Amino acid sequence: METPDQDGREPSRAVNAFHDVYYNGLPGEGPVFQRTWWMGVPCLKCPLDLWIYQEICHEIRPDLIIETGTHLGGSALFMAHMMDVLGKGEIVTIDTSPGVRPAHPRIRYVLGSSVDEALLASVLGERRAEVRMVILDSDHSKAHVKRELELLSPFVTVGSYLIVEDTNINGHPTYPDFGPGPFEALEEFLDDTTDFIIDPSREKFLMTFNPKGFLKRVA
Repeated sequence: METPDQDGREPSRAVNAFHDVYYNGLPGEGPVFQRTWWMGVPCLKCPLDLWIYQEICHEIRPDLIIETGTHLGGSALFMAHMMDVLGKGEIVTIDTSPGVRPAHPRIRYVLGSSVDEALLASVLGERRAEVRMVILDSDHSKAHVKRELELLSPFVTVGSYLIVEDTNINGHPTYPDFGPGPFEALEEFLDDTTDFIIDPSREKFLMTFNPKGFLKRVA
């Protein structure tokens, strides 16, 4: 299944093949995303997306990044190091599973569900006015992502970004048997809001785990 890009064109076979190899790997090697590290810590991302994340951070200079789905902490560490370069900011990263993760003064690890309203209120509800962005990368089921969008989108400040990760699964263009997931949740979210728009400029490298998933808050 091929999903048209923002200009209505079909993505190239090369890009689709890149998705499949990155996710599935070559025989005997395993998925590439499971063999990707940031400073020695597993970081299950596409490096092209991480480059875009640092561009966004440089442009908006966030005071806070809210991440759901910590896993082993590689992406949180990457963001913390970008904030070190900027000289400001912190990251709150939420996961239901405890684990041994890299310590960094800009990272706050929160144990719990990213759709627990009481937890979100206790962690985020009393924060001062600031620039905030959100990255969703936890449970990829449609229902969970949709609830995350409902609960966490209000924390994104105007001009900043809400990034829905792994919209490429369920055939967009990879993992066609996954079932409704982030892409489908995103479509329904956008049908019900005018506060966010898709920013296709963030897909300039063509290969992204997050097609149509870079949302800019405009109102």
